[in-house]
Amino acid sequence: MSPELTAPLELPARPAAVAVAVEVPTLLVIGFTFAGWLATTHLYGRWPLWLVAPLAAVLVTLHSSLQHEIIHGHPTRWRGVNRLFGMLSLSLWLPYECYRREHLAHHINERLTDPHDDPESNYWTAADWARMNPVSRTVWRMQRTLAGRVAIGSFWRIGRFLAAQTCAVVKNESRLRAVWFEHLVWCAPVIFWLKFACAMPVWIYIVAVVIPANGILLIRSFAEHRAREAVPERTAIVEGARILGPLFLYNNLHALHHREPLIPWYDYNRRYGELREELIAANGGLVYAGYFDVARRYLFRPQDSLLHPMGGIPLLRPKPRTVLPDPLSRLHV
Repeated sequence: MSPELTAPLELPARPAAVAVAVEVPTLLVIGFTFAGWLATTHLYGRWPLWLVAPLAAVLVTLHSSLQHEIIHGHPTRWRGVNRLFGMLSLSLWLPYECYRREHLAHHINERLTDPHDDPESNYWTAADWARMNPVSRTVWRMQRTLAGRVAIGSFWRIGRFLAAQTCAVVKNESRLRAVWFEHLVWCAPVIFWLKFACAMPVWIYIVAVVIPANGILLIRSFAEHRAREAVPERTAIVEGARILGPLFLYNNLHALHHREPLIPWYDYNRRYGELREELIAANGGLVYAGYFDVARRYLFRPQDSLLHPMGGIPLLRPKPRTVLPDPLSRLHV
């Protein structure tokens, strides 16, 4: 499903009450992330790979969290400036513009978890599931556990996303040729740095850094949503995430993020403290004590059904015009 792009999907501008011209904390994290990535990758060949790769993977994960912040209107009030911070792709595989389009479609809360309208849904309709080949079904079933999602999720999802994007680029759906051309231009300095400044083969960077970084992000997205009739009950909260919470820029407080997606990351804990009881009452108590709690419950046990219990979210109003990927690509970042 790839309707032609008529106008970019945007969230409203940040309210004046929360907006500042420049968010200094976010700029400091951006500077730290890029400086840390440059320094860490430059240590390749001087330090052992088993040390360099995890450090670089953590920084690539943090960069992905920053891209998420940028999509939501940070760190300045000028979208063009923000976009410049997000375009450089340390992960190489995901164009910022694809991420922006699909993540904003995900934020149409009334369509949240719908297999057709939510690009980040983990659910399938019975008809789509019946058309799937046995190998794909097996791999999707394996990803119902946290261990399966982290171990094979990155390979599977990145591969399917790139395959779907290749087909869409050939047909130039949603003007994706221009999107990918711009993305490859921004990938060039990353590849140049890795190859000529660090003498790091790109394939080693992808296997040892990019894939693990995406695996860390899949920990965050694993239990974020569930299919329920009431919209607020579709989004979870993970409290007490003292290590992964800062790495995810507190997107672990996901119910708050879907309620107020424009607040900056450094204001999440304060705002969550104000709204905690209200958010928990609204989401039906879908709260985890931390990511160790998520692992305790679902490391080797299925977290949910793959079939959407309602077959998709019924349309109660005219369907929003969104830019969606092939439903088989299933972007998760």
